[in-house]
Amino acid sequence: MNLPILTTFAKEVEHELHELLQWWIIYTVDEENGGFYGKIDNYNVSIPHAPKSLVLNTRILYTFSSAYLSTKESAYLSMANRAFEYLNTHFLDTKNGGFYWSVTYTGEQLDGKKQIYGQAFAIYALVEYYKITANTKALSLAQGTFALIEKYSFDPIYLGYLEAFSIEWKSQEDLRLSDKDQNEQKSMNTHLHVIEAYANLYTVWPNDTLKAAISKLLANFKQHIIDQKTHHLHLFFTANWEVKSTITSFGHDIEAAWLLQEAAESIADETEIEIVKTIALQLSEATEKGLAKNGGLWYEYDTATQHWIKEMHWWPQAEAMVGFFNAFQLNGDEKYLKHSLQSWEFIKNYLKDIKNGEWYWGINDDYSLLQGEDKAGFWKCPYHNGRACLEIMKRIKLHSNHSI
Repeated sequence: MNLPILTTFAKEVEHELHELLQWWIIYTVDEENGGFYGKIDNYNVSIPHAPKSLVLNTRILYTFSSAYLSTKESAYLSMANRAFEYLNTHFLDTKNGGFYWSVTYTGEQLDGKKQIYGQAFAIYALVEYYKITANTKALSLAQGTFALIEKYSFDPIYLGYLEAFSIEWKSQEDLRLSDKDQNEQKSMNTHLHVIEAYANLYTVWPNDTLKAAISKLLANFKQHIIDQKTHHLHLFFTANWEVKSTITSFGHDIEAAWLLQEAAESIADETEIEIVKTIALQLSEATEKGLAKNGGLWYEYDTATQHWIKEMHWWPQAEAMVGFFNAFQLNGDEKYLKHSLQSWEFIKNYLKDIKNGEWYWGINDDYSLLQGEDKAGFWKCPYHNGRACLEIMKRIKLHSNHSI
């Protein structure tokens, strides 16, 4: 009974994927200085002297590689090649290993710190690029970055991964991912993207040490990161996993729901898969608390002050599309399919920029645009929305094949 709805959903997100990526091809390529502009405003005006971030470059590399893997569009391969070349030439620290956090608009090292979140995205992207090119340098860099994370960031006493290091992989005081984050030794966000990266790496390099690392990460989530009572994620921790946050991040809850399941499936651990499928449904149900009547997902809620951050950012809506669809696939409950479809409707109605392309960063609860945010920038990339389109396309195809 869902096939006509799903067919329409798949066609719409496939069209959206190509529109999104076409925007990135047209507006983000920096012909003068190489790579991609570090910042583009809501009106498609590039800020040519803006710094270029590791997050932006690796997410462009991942998204266009993944899109080429799915569609075989030659323009996507060209963008992926450009992103790989720039990453390899300007972000790679050939002296100390790993990748710089940011470079100047001309490609010189700006912030050389080794933020583990950024190293993880390098692995994630390099693996995806290797899948479409069989470029052994890409795989070698991914494997080498994995070794560096295990050598410097892995905590042999309490397990898990420490947040950040200096350019030379030494301890440093400021561990924050951004100004919005708490300065703690461990975070949910870094662990989520390390396991995401490791799971992708395992698909092309089924290494026993890597498999063990993925298993340990799943244990970290079950034992420390997921609240056993509320099934929300804790966000920040001391080295020994003392919880240091009271914020609920609904976007991360629903993103973790499907990424943790994907990680368990990557190592083909049947016992773990069944456990994580249950967790995926618990996280999805917990995320429902953040849903608004208009189908959007609120940004955050502080349990200590009972204060809502009543903003709707682009990336939680994209992750809700995938996470709720995953829940629907798991138990067939049509409420989850409805949530996924409503997320897409919300995006079309309020976040998609019909005139200038791409999606806005987000809106306030009165539907006004969030001010001062980028269309593309240090954090605003094609990864969440592009990947959401690709995931929905893939999952509906799989669902339809099973239904026939």
